Amino acid sequence: MYEQINYLNTSTALFLVSIIGIFLNQKNILIMLMSLEMMFLAISFNLIFSSILIDDIAGQIFSLLILTVAAAESSIGLAILVIYYRIRSVITVELMTLMSG
Repeated sequence: MYEQINYLNTSTALFLVSIIGIFLNQKNILIMLMSLEMMFLAISFNLIFSSILIDDIAGQIFSLLILTVAAAESSIGLAILVIYYRIRSVITVELMTLMSG
C-alpha cells in the first residue's frame, strides 16, 4: 500500500514541477521544452505503474507510444530552435511571433 502511494506521489510531484516550470519560465523556450518532456514522463510513469497494478499491458504499450511521440516532437522542436537561433542569435518566446509566414 505504501509503495502505491509513493509511486503516485512521485508521478504527481513530477507533473506539478513540470507545470510550474512551464508557467514560471515563459521566456526560455528550451526550459519550456524540457518541462513538457518531464510532463510526458510523469504521465508515462503513472500509466506504467497503473498497468502493473491492475496487471494489464495496455498501459505499458500506451506509455511506449507516448514516449515515441514525445521523442519525435522533441527532436523536431530542437531542430526548429537551432535554426531559429542561427537566424536571430537569440532564443526568446516573445520574438517567436516573428516566425509567422
